[in-house]
Amino acid sequence: MSATETLTVEDKKTKSLTMRALVFQGKHQIGLKEVPIPTPGYGEVVMRVTLTTICGTDLHILRGEYPVKPGLILGHEPVGVIHEIGPGVTGYEIGERVLVGAITPCGQCNFCLSGNWSQCGGPIGGWKFGNTIHGAQAEYLLVPHAQANLAKIPDDLTDEQVVLLADIASTGFSAAESADLKLGDTVAVFAQGPIGLCATAGAKLKGAGLIIGVESDPVRQEFARSMGAQVVLNHEKVDVVEEIRKLTHGRGVDVAIEALGTQATFENALKILRPGGTLSSLGVYSGKLSVPLEPFAAGLGDYKIVTTLCPGGKERMRRLIELVQRGHVDLRMLLTHHFSLDQIVEAYQLFGERRDGVIKVAIKP
Repeated sequence: MSATETLTVEDKKTKSLTMRALVFQGKHQIGLKEVPIPTPGYGEVVMRVTLTTICGTDLHILRGEYPVKPGLILGHEPVGVIHEIGPGVTGYEIGERVLVGAITPCGQCNFCLSGNWSQCGGPIGGWKFGNTIHGAQAEYLLVPHAQANLAKIPDDLTDEQVVLLADIASTGFSAAESADLKLGDTVAVFAQGPIGLCATAGAKLKGAGLIIGVESDPVRQEFARSMGAQVVLNHEKVDVVEEIRKLTHGRGVDVAIEALGTQATFENALKILRPGGTLSSLGVYSGKLSVPLEPFAAGLGDYKIVTTLCPGGKERMRRLIELVQRGHVDLRMLLTHHFSLDQIVEAYQLFGERRDGVIKVAIKP
């Protein structure tokens, strides 16, 4: 008989309490493993993950550009069904479909009560999944502070319609919100990857008059136009700073959104700001970043530089779900590739190498 056929009753019981999960093992090392299914404590819920994705931040972790501990389950964009409810959680039932943001604030600390949800408990403290606790690229997920973070999904919406709200939509939209973008503003969005495309969509939602996308990839250029960019500039073919100056008649843009996280894009975003304009930075900077004196007007240009870690909590998710349900935004086109959990390592390779026109990959356990 095979080893499987000779499993004891106790072995089978133990196996039924495990799940498959994508585990970070060290720089450039990830793999699927059998790990215990979590058990909820006070204020916690365990959800069965029905859809998740891979984020650019996961790539930073894999490449050793953002440190996390080996043995951590990655991922922070979960949609699923409530599997088990811990004590102290009310208003929810097993079997309900829920969306949980990448940021899971407690709702009680000074940072949360001051409205800085993403900084719950301290710097970057709201980002827990796949950072300080096990994440969503697994069959089951333990949700902390569940009362503050479980957003119920209306029956008429699919998992695919809401999964990107957990992170990239919330992050991208927040660029325009943090910049206090006003009706009719001119906006430039540097890099049209997943976050940049959502930033473009967010600028449109906030009422920007002219949206200029900066992107060299032809596929992403077309996506940028679909998301609301009226002009898309290829930085490999034109001097982006000079072209934007022409488009704005020498004035510069009201808001520049940097969505890549490199020195070059940061500098160009600063160079094309009008006096008093705002640079809204979304990129994750994994190397040294410096502010050039001339574009910064030696500190005298009344510029504002703001950074944003995507807002979280169930009220944020509810509001974003409302935008989807009312037809104001549809992000399903950004889910260009679909994989099972068994194929997730292959999905990481495709996503990291930007092959086959990939924007986002959907992972279905």
